[in-house]
Order: sequence, then structure tokens, then C-alpha cells
Amino acid sequence: MKTVYSISMMVAVVALLAFSVPVHAAQMDSRIESSAKKSYAFKTYLHGDDVTVRSKGGAVTLTGTVSENFHKSLAQETVAAIHGVKSVDNRLEVDGAPPTSNSDAWIRDKIKVALSFHRSVSAATIEAEVNDGIVTLRGVAASRAQKELAAEYSKDLDGVKHVINEMTVSNTLQKKHRAVRKKIDDASITAQVNMTLLNQRSTGVLNTTVTTKRGVVTVSGTATSAAEIGLVTRLVTDINGVTAVKNRMAIK
Repeated sequence: MKTVYSISMMVAVVALLAFSVPVHAAQMDSRIESSAKKSYAFKTYLHGDDVTVRSKGGAVTLTGTVSENFHKSLAQETVAAIHGVKSVDNRLEVDGAPPTSNSDAWIRDKIKVALSFHRSVSAATIEAEVNDGIVTLRGVAASRAQKELAAEYSKDLDGVKHVINEMTVSNTLQKKHRAVRKKIDDASITAQVNMTLLNQRSTGVLNTTVTTKRGVVTVSGTATSAAEIGLVTRLVTDINGVTAVKNRMAIK
């Protein structure tokens, strides 16, 4: 009698586990899709785009259209950083023809990405004009330091030959900049860090792995010098949402 009871219990447990596995997977997929839509990256940079996120067993497919080329990469980087995601199939299409590599339009997109992700310059109103690799920055900065940083970040992008900085400085913008502080999800922070390190000429060749937990970014990988490691730390520290940086890169 006890044997029959034990077998019955085992069958019941197996049946329960078999039922709970697909339920858990469905819940995870739903959480992944919801996390993507609620992320800072989607709500701030991709809010005007038509992006559909579908997850099946952690394998995510992105479909729809985006207005700019870098939005396609940002969507993928953000989703890939969400807990539980195993792979991302990026089928997003860009409205119009995407710019060719190293063209003026391509450089302008890179500048927009660089200046949007960095906390120290993101509040400035900046317009970048590119002519044969020569960049002219116009707009309003909150301080002279912010103006100089905008030029520094722009100079370190592939294809940029020279930067002419015609930005002006406004004390009013400086007050607004001090008041702006947003809590940003870890997936969006990781996406911004990855894209920044890839786009900057000085760090694009480095082998880095980035993880974020509650705003604290951990960077691992290899560099050729202590100066490169220091540069990575400085760049990452200035990314929107980053509260601290643990740089565990090694010199190789």
C-alpha cells in the first residue's frame, strides 16, 4: 500500500513539475518583454519608434522600424542585457537608407550617441554639422567644462578629423542641469556603456565585458596599458545612471 502511495506521489510531483516549467517560461518571457518596454532606453531614446519585443524561452526577436540607425543597435544592446535573455534576433528596419560607414551622416549619428549617453553633456543642446569629417558643434552648454567635454568626446570618434566648437555657455541651463537626476535600469546602463566603449576610437579596439547591478558597473577584459584602463573608468563613470565603476580589466 505504501509503495502504491509513493508511486502515486512521484507521478503527481512529475506532473506538477511538467506543468510548472512552461508556466515559469511564459512568466519569464512576459517579464523580459515588459522590462524592455519599461526600460529607460526604450522610453527615452526609442519612444517614437515602432519596436515589437517577443520572447520565447529567453530567445528574443525584435521587429518593427526605428527612425535612426543607432536605435537599432541600442534596442538590441538593451534587450541583451535583461536578465533571462539568451539570444537576440534583431530584425528591426531603419526608416530610409542607413548612412554608409565613415560618411558625414554616419559620423553625425556617432556624435549624437556619444553626447546623449554622457551625463556631463547630455543636458546641453548640441547640434553637430559634419563636412568631410570636420565637425562643427553649435548650441548651448551649461558650463565651459561641459562645452570642452562635448568637443573631447566628439574628437575621439572614428572618422572625425577635426572639431570646431562654436557652442555658447548659459548659466540658466547650468541650473536646470543640476536639477536633472534619473534612476535608470541596469539593462539601459549596460547598453549605453557597451555602445560608448565601442564607438569611442580609444576604447573601440579593447576587449571588454560589462555587467551592471543597481547602477554599479563592473568592467572586465584586457587593455594594453594602465592609461587605457583609466580611460575606460572615466568614460563609464560619466554614463547616464552609473553610480559606481568596478574596473577589473587586466593589462595584457
